[in-house]
Amino acid sequence: MNKNMGTADKLVRFLIAAVIIGLFTQDIISGTLGVILLVFAGVFVLTSIISFCPLYTILGVKTCKRK
Repeated sequence: MNKNMGTADKLVRFLIAAVIIGLFTQDIISGTLGVILLVFAGVFVLTSIISFCPLYTILGVKTCKRK
């Protein structure tokens, strides 16, 4: 797996995941929608940690700096 995510992209994904988790823990979002958003938040955190997004590969997007 080649890295295809830049620093700004990873930061934005972490922030979005943190907001979703915060909204869920405060019961602002709940039920099925809350669970679906938590799954997306988990995917955002995982892809940020490994710096690889499979969807970016399919679309041919690369946000990391070139070597």
